[in-house]
Amino acid sequence: MVAYGKAALLYTIIWFCLILGTECFGDEYSNTIRRLSVKSGGSVTIPCYYDRKYTQQKKYWYSETDKSYTNTTAGDVTVIDDPAQSLFTVTMRNLTGQHNGTYYCIVKTVEQPGDMTTTDDIYLHVQSDPDVSVMSSSVTVDEGGNISVQCLYSTKFKDKTNKQWCRYKDKRCYTSQDASVKISDDGNKSFTVVMSGLMKSDSGWYYCSVGDKPPSLEYLQVPFQLTVTGAATPDTTEGIKIAVWQWLPVSAVFLLLMILVGVFIWKWKRRSEEDKKHIKMRNDCVVTDTVTSTPEDVVIYSTINDENPDNKMSPSDSNIETTYCLVEDPSGHKAQVPEDGTIYSFVEPHDQNPEEQ
Repeated sequence: MVAYGKAALLYTIIWFCLILGTECFGDEYSNTIRRLSVKSGGSVTIPCYYDRKYTQQKKYWYSETDKSYTNTTAGDVTVIDDPAQSLFTVTMRNLTGQHNGTYYCIVKTVEQPGDMTTTDDIYLHVQSDPDVSVMSSSVTVDEGGNISVQCLYSTKFKDKTNKQWCRYKDKRCYTSQDASVKISDDGNKSFTVVMSGLMKSDSGWYYCSVGDKPPSLEYLQVPFQLTVTGAATPDTTEGIKIAVWQWLPVSAVFLLLMILVGVFIWKWKRRSEEDKKHIKMRNDCVVTDTVTSTPEDVVIYSTINDENPDNKMSPSDSNIETTYCLVEDPSGHKAQVPEDGTIYSFVEPHDQNPEEQ
């Protein structure tokens, strides 16, 4: 198996270099070996990048400890392929000291039946108090935004100067000279990474690393996922909802005002019609019939109840408005107005038959 041969060769080279005390690994190889620091009882998600020509091939997570392959969900291990990003991720949960060991990201190629290609080598270092950790293992931010990542390290790395922020995909490690990335070390227990002016192309997997370069066992990493989405756009639907709620009270007040104005106009028109009706009733009380009487006849008063013509109560009732028709005296005699303000009229006496005079 290719994986086994590669692992054996790797350990032989490491052992040889340690004995000779020589520098056997360049920067390219130092970015291939992953020693991940993880917390016991917790979980970790590991990205495994591969060449685009392998998008249709099966991907596996291989454990050298128990010699097992996994390419789906099996117990506490989940493998998910993302061909669009040319990577598959492996999530391991409920980690314990038994998970310490070497693992491989493997792609089953089609060049030769049964052939496997190792895309990455991982060593898990499970600790109750990890030497390297991150405050949050993932973040999502809008395009153009900024992020701040705090990478924590134990006291044994306090004096180590090799603290880096690197990207998995292109194996690039940033320095403090990068315009879009600022790295500051407090010299005590953490260093902070600030990325500004983020673009969608910045999405991907990164890692904090501390310690010496491989093959040193004091070189540890912790993965971090960054997702940059499209720039935030205003929610017009929400804006409409807010506008409607803001205008509801104003609309209610306006409607109430319109109702009050309508009632006032209706009352005013009705009162005008009643006034006209009263005037007409007063004018209608003019008597045009010929009345004859003698001096001995009792004076007759004509009384009209303006509010209720059918009311038979006495005119002296103070609760009833009465109108007295003035009967014109042809002789020109003026009726005297009593103290109570009621006008009485004199009736000119006429003969029964004027032609007989």
